Amino acid sequence: MLSETEIIFRLVLGAILGGIIGFERQVHGRPAGFRTQLLVSVASVLIMIVSEYYHHLSYMNPAYIRVDPGRIAAGAITGVGFLGAGVILRMGITIQGLTTAACLWMVAAIGLAVGGGFYIAATAACAITLFSLLVLRVVERRMSRIVFKFLTITADGGIEEERIESVFKSRDARIVSTDYEKDIQKAEITYTITISLKHDVPMKTILDEISAIKSVKKVVIKG
Repeated sequence: MLSETEIIFRLVLGAILGGIIGFERQVHGRPAGFRTQLLVSVASVLIMIVSEYYHHLSYMNPAYIRVDPGRIAAGAITGVGFLGAGVILRMGITIQGLTTAACLWMVAAIGLAVGGGFYIAATAACAITLFSLLVLRVVERRMSRIVFKFLTITADGGIEEERIESVFKSRDARIVSTDYEKDIQKAEITYTITISLKHDVPMKTILDEISAIKSVKKVVIKG
């Protein structure tokens, strides 16, 4: 049976570790910041403490229903999953909030670890999480990666695709896919093109070159 001092210590430690990760999220303007991460961590600690308490009661007194502490902890992780889904936002064609949702999941796991008395594991997990958020952020920015752009081109009666391909090839861009849509009444064809680039290039030059094609009426670039 845990003493009151041990219970308070676990709750405070969970608040500190969750608050540290939440502070990093708050500084970078993420939707689930300092208070949210702290509360998730403390709630997880409390859930684990309550789970251990009922397990202790069922062990000491056979009249109590046998309780598996792992099942209550699993329920906490499932609940945090719904909370994490709330911070994932779709901004146009991009998705934001995945890292913050993962942090909520990690903070819940850290809280459960603290609630179970695994202080070293919880502290190490907190340190690894901060390392991935702070240090690996810098490494990730320096990594070369493929950039995807999405173009919508509307033209009268269609255009020669070789002209469009030449614009992309001159900038080492590769056409990933092309979709077509024809408006019979307006005699317009809409091309939805996905291109990939090994490095980001100014889109204005591509926009100007495609717009200069005689039959093109509208060009939209996203990504």
